Amino acid sequence: MSPAPAPWTGMLPVDDTALAVTDTGGDGIPVVYLNGQFATQGYWRRVIAELGDGYRHITYDERARGRRSGRSADYSFEACVRDVDAVLAARGVRRALAVGWSYGAYLAAHWASRNPGRALGAVLVDGAMPYDWLDEAMEQRIRKQFRQWSWFLPLLRPTGITPRMNAEELAACNIELGRVGRERELAPVLDALAVPTRYVLASGTSLGSRGDEQERIRAALTGVTARNPHVVISAKVPSNHGAILRKDFRAVATAVREVTPAAPTAP
Repeated sequence: MSPAPAPWTGMLPVDDTALAVTDTGGDGIPVVYLNGQFATQGYWRRVIAELGDGYRHITYDERARGRRSGRSADYSFEACVRDVDAVLAARGVRRALAVGWSYGAYLAAHWASRNPGRALGAVLVDGAMPYDWLDEAMEQRIRKQFRQWSWFLPLLRPTGITPRMNAEELAACNIELGRVGRERELAPVLDALAVPTRYVLASGTSLGSRGDEQERIRAALTGVTARNPHVVISAKVPSNHGAILRKDFRAVATAVREVTPAAPTAP
């Protein structure tokens, strides 16, 4: 029997950049955690602590996120999907659970849908809901919002709270997500999921949303769960989008356990 993988933290070269990666090692079932669009791997610490050492936890900061991951010429959604494969390959992991929050939920859904032989399951935390929320007015609103924030975002970069990206790059990422999330684009991805998939939904608003926009988006899952028996809403929790990993981490951990294979699986 080969020894269990040792814990590892370091920089992983990918394309024109490098990603800060943490792997707890061990012989538990591998879980790769996919962050919110501008978030960092530290957001998962409560979920990881709740799940404990029965899992092998792999986290990383996407391009230009956090304190250490490098800048890149490519911040596209497809580049982020490729990065999931790059991280798993570098850590010698063939099969894993994919757990994503917000933007990371879209990544987890796409990766699991494209890799049914490698994905053990998926947990999608308040993201990856097919809905046509992006129109010309919303696109302009997004660009205006990031221009308004551009003066103070650089002040926060040394803390790792905000990405090392300019206002136009930040807006472009957000707008692209609106296109990725359109019903005609995302619904086929979710319909094709062939592994156990659980949603954990927040309540109320998210950063930048107005009125009941976010609840209308969440309601779009009704059709997905009706069409695909692999997809189930595990919980709808009282915390909002931004606080869900901090306040309702136990619900996220429960969803991970729900999609965990009963029998051990080779990494």
